Amino acid sequence: MNLVLTEEQRELRGTVRSFLAAASPLPDVRRAAESESGYDPAVYRRLNGELGLAGLIVPQEYGGAGAGYAELAIVLEETGAALLPGPFLATTLAAILLTELGDKELLPDIAAGATVATVALDGDRALNGAEADVVLMVDGARVRAVRGGGRTPLTTLDPTRRQARVEAVAGEAVASSEAGMERVRDLFAVAVAAEQLGVLRASLDAIVAYSRIRVAFGRLIGSYQGVKHKLADMHCKLEQAESIVRNAAWAADEAPGELPLAAALAQAYVGRACFEVARDSLLLHGGIGFTWEHDAHLYYKRAKSDEVLLGPPRIHRARLADLLEL
Repeated sequence: MNLVLTEEQRELRGTVRSFLAAASPLPDVRRAAESESGYDPAVYRRLNGELGLAGLIVPQEYGGAGAGYAELAIVLEETGAALLPGPFLATTLAAILLTELGDKELLPDIAAGATVATVALDGDRALNGAEADVVLMVDGARVRAVRGGGRTPLTTLDPTRRQARVEAVAGEAVASSEAGMERVRDLFAVAVAAEQLGVLRASLDAIVAYSRIRVAFGRLIGSYQGVKHKLADMHCKLEQAESIVRNAAWAADEAPGELPLAAALAQAYVGRACFEVARDSLLLHGGIGFTWEHDAHLYYKRAKSDEVLLGPPRIHRARLADLLEL
């Protein structure tokens, strides 16, 4: 096992980071979130047309890059850190499901960015459900693809990622595999944890930078022992979360037998750590962190939204305990 990024993986991270910094800086994220669609379709097209990210893990014979989950985790960490609005995570989850066990007919259009797809994660609730061309509805081990039908936008905590309730209409059956769905759910856990790692890192980076310029009572706030201790604790959470995510992504690619435990650990630890760091970052920013104009609250909201995206934390802790036979 080697959890250190390779040169190619570092290049991938740098490319995605540079693209997002130029194409989707936080002021643009705010404007896109307030638009009718909730995201900038032009940025999404470029993300796929120039970088091919929608098809990153899609096999090459279906128009994708055929990359591994280690590479996908790197990309999702960067999109999380940038608070990328829009259906990238939703389409990624759909690509995971279809690549692993579903009907491959949808994959070429997903990989090309021509089809926006999503997965109903909680009954009829789906990320970017109103914007998606195809919604994959999951009922136990059975999956069906729904086009059209009623889509009711939901009021959510996170303004940078929309959700909708999808009308339960007939759709085309695309998969049925109980064992396969267990692996898919674990891969979803890894993907979301990778995004959470990016949110965590960006939240910590923001408060570290602020502590170096904010003066209170004649001193930089970063010089106070209480602030130093808190930042050190936050950094420890980042280090642990990064190791957990890297291990889970490695297991997804190289050790499928270890994936259930690694995925359960990722959701049990990383989600909570992400929220705690985003919360503490907001608090350490002081009064300005609570204002609408500051970005700290956006990371806080994404962190909380992601923490419960795949179910409440107690579910993942209970599964982790079961796997460890505690």
